[in-house]
Amino acid sequence: MATSSSKRSQFWRADWFVGVLVVLAVLFLHGLTDFFGTLERRYYDFASTSTSRQPSDRIAIIAIDDQSIANIGRWPWTRDVHAQLIDQLSAAKARTIAHTAFFFEPQTDRGLVFIRKMKEVLGDPSVAQGGVNEQLGKVIADAEVALDTDAKLATSMTRAGNVLVPSVFALGVPQGRPDNPLPAYALKSAVDDPANFSLPAVRGQQPIEMIGSAAAGIAHLNQLPDVDGAVRQEPLLINYFGKAVPSMSLLVAAKSLNLGPADIRLNVGESVQIGKLVIRTDDSALMLPQFYKGREGRPAFAVDSFYDVISGKIPASKYADKIVIIGATAAGVGTQFATPAGPGLSPAETIAHITSSILSEHFIVQPVWGVWATLGVLLLVAAYLVAGLPRLSAGKAAIVTLVLFVVLLVIEFSLLSVAAKWLQLVFPAALLLIGHLALTTKRFLMTEAGKLKSDEESAETNRMMGLALQGQGQLDMAFDRFRRVPFTDALMDNLNNLALDFERKRQFNKAQAVYEHMASYNKNHKDLQSKLNRAKNLSETVILGGSGAHPGGTMLLDGGGVEKPMLGRYQVEKELGKGAMGVVYLGKDPKIGRVVAIKTMALSQEFEGEELEDARGRFFREAETAGRLQHQNIVTIFDAGEEHDLAYIAMEFLKGKDLADVTKSGQLLPISRVLSIVARVAEALAYAHRQNVVHRDIKPANIMYDFDGDSVKVTDFGIARITDSSKTKTGMVLGTPSFMSPEQIAGKKVDGRSDLYSLGVMLFQMLAGVLPFRGDSMAELMYKIANEPAPDIRIIRNELSEKLANIVALSLSKRPETRYQDGDQFAADLRAALAELSGEAAASLAAVTGVAGVHPVQEKTAAFAAKQTTEAAPFDATVAQSAVAGAPGVGATQSMPYQATQAVDAAGATTAYEKTIVDHPAGAGPRGGDTDTKP
Repeated sequence: MATSSSKRSQFWRADWFVGVLVVLAVLFLHGLTDFFGTLERRYYDFASTSTSRQPSDRIAIIAIDDQSIANIGRWPWTRDVHAQLIDQLSAAKARTIAHTAFFFEPQTDRGLVFIRKMKEVLGDPSVAQGGVNEQLGKVIADAEVALDTDAKLATSMTRAGNVLVPSVFALGVPQGRPDNPLPAYALKSAVDDPANFSLPAVRGQQPIEMIGSAAAGIAHLNQLPDVDGAVRQEPLLINYFGKAVPSMSLLVAAKSLNLGPADIRLNVGESVQIGKLVIRTDDSALMLPQFYKGREGRPAFAVDSFYDVISGKIPASKYADKIVIIGATAAGVGTQFATPAGPGLSPAETIAHITSSILSEHFIVQPVWGVWATLGVLLLVAAYLVAGLPRLSAGKAAIVTLVLFVVLLVIEFSLLSVAAKWLQLVFPAALLLIGHLALTTKRFLMTEAGKLKSDEESAETNRMMGLALQGQGQLDMAFDRFRRVPFTDALMDNLNNLALDFERKRQFNKAQAVYEHMASYNKNHKDLQSKLNRAKNLSETVILGGSGAHPGGTMLLDGGGVEKPMLGRYQVEKELGKGAMGVVYLGKDPKIGRVVAIKTMALSQEFEGEELEDARGRFFREAETAGRLQHQNIVTIFDAGEEHDLAYIAMEFLKGKDLADVTKSGQLLPISRVLSIVARVAEALAYAHRQNVVHRDIKPANIMYDFDGDSVKVTDFGIARITDSSKTKTGMVLGTPSFMSPEQIAGKKVDGRSDLYSLGVMLFQMLAGVLPFRGDSMAELMYKIANEPAPDIRIIRNELSEKLANIVALSLSKRPETRYQDGDQFAADLRAALAELSGEAAASLAAVTGVAGVHPVQEKTAAFAAKQTTEAAPFDATVAQSAVAGAPGVGATQSMPYQATQAVDAAGATTAYEKTIVDHPAGAGPRGGDTDTKP
């Protein structure tokens, strides 16, 4: 059995087997993606244009460019402008004129219609003799000629006798008969294609009859871009229901040789022939033309401006006996094509390249045997990877692979640039390179690395032993083990942690020894030099204040200087306050000078094992959740980390204090200010809810307010959870009982409407000075929240308006579907109530907080609150005790007993039980000393 297992192991590790896997993987990748096809096309572009072939000097381009449009006028021009250029070129004896502008619609001047009506009214002016009628007839005849630009262009084309115009087709397999057969003037340029040699089309657009009949020929202007958008092939013919329409380049080449459509022959599956020129194609009449690279920074074909020619700046005689291609290059007029010759060629330039390629027989051929040759090379490469490469040493394998790789690319390059034949060898070359790298990597991992296995195992054993001893607190023995391990980056991190442990025990001389050992390997490792200098100074340091758990104290150095402790990249300035399980510090980021509040928690001192991991996860959940929220009324989280056994969150340092003190009778804020504050909190909650984050513990203690700057910030998203359905669990009771919604009390799934209920409780308390629900025990309080309707706030404070009372009642609805559905609606109603407050104080506050012009509040019925009594589900106080006391994962001190008889005071003070159910890891917010036990 052992021998069989060993053989199987050797089989899986064999080089030839890895070679087979690599070949199959690369073939699979080639079939799924176009990665290797993209490489092949890029290499084709490079090699096919690296040739000594020169473009024909018989071809000239006249561009409708930006300069021409600026001088002649916006596009499209009147057709007498085109007629003028054709007349000039015809007079100069241009050999062939190819115009790429579309003339699919008649261009009728509006005045021409009225001229013709006048002509009808006067009768035939040619028979009017003498007097005014004869003169008027001549004027009308002259006007008709001047305004009929289509006729002018047609006359110029007829006079020239060598102008070609374009048509376009929609490609596709036709079904049945054509909607619009080719007109007679287009048929004169078409060729019979009964064998369907060329690409089929289903629809076409032809020039208007007047221009089409006057033109010497009509050719298609279709291009076939590759998958990457580049044009590399030319459809020489397009089959329109048995009639093959030649491309503009093919017809231009034929006309320049004094040949017509009758001289175009189709050699099905092989070539297209005009006269004695044989153009090799594939079986769809597609040709691979030669695209020419420019020379010395100049394009392959010179491009002249239309305006320069028509204005006489460039004499028309320049184009005598030349093929002239007219086309648009202006921005927003011409379409640019990517080709092997460059990323942006106009249609006129593209036609020039292809026409030159046809006339000079510079086309590129994919030989019939090319597919078989490529397949043969591919099989040879695969055989080399499977059977040849595994038998060679690393050095010989590298040489052979490099030679084969270069040979394949040189062969393809030479065939393209010299012989104009395309043999696709990039994929076999890529397979060769990938296979060699894969096998070389496998050899290194399995062979070279295997030689070091025993040494590494010994080193790893010592490193793991050192970590174990360090975990047991035996730091000296751990350092002894670490010194036996060769230096690596991982070991440097282990040594750094060991030195920090020595520092925590105030054994700075031993920390210095560890840092010096690290410096012998890499003295520039992270902040090693500064740590070493600090350890040397602290060897005789006296600690003033602070403790081993928290970096709260400062350190007095020999020279009398003070070194402030660091948490991560933050310098700790002073302690702001302590909570049940953590401390909040004032910190500073020395790199950018930002002042922050640092919330910490000594996790390892409070938890261990699985509880430690759970506490760490809940602590960093606050940073992850709140860090997603970027809102002017939500505290900003900058950073989170863990160092010196302390988990910490760096957040925005806030001025002011929380709202707990202004919820007591005698210390209440003005009504207008309360509404402004709560409206801004509602808007912040609306934003958080849109991010799928629910706060779950909205209360005055978690709202910071700066009285001087009138700024509001929602803090302590510490027990918030992402409310996606896949992550939400029911049965989890989190929050402060006095502010919890009925559904939150019952342990049901909650959403943003629960936060709005809590905000409604806060609004009630800030307006009335008391909570809406109070009880002598926790069970009684929770029963009232779940079952009893909220009291009318005007019973406590009768000067409040009915509209404001309705807003409070709506926010405290028992059922989520009948209270506010989003914070923006809540805020809008509050701002509407604020706008109605009379007096100069309310108007002044509205101007400061920007609440002018809010939407009017929707009227709520006074009987609304009473309705909730019958809608709420019954609630059992005994069940409430067990449901809350046994809620999983709540709070930091779950072992604290539940005291059902503990009273909840009128101000909603958080009791000892309330600490139990608040999931607030550090117990302190960014304001110093604030915890959930604050009344």
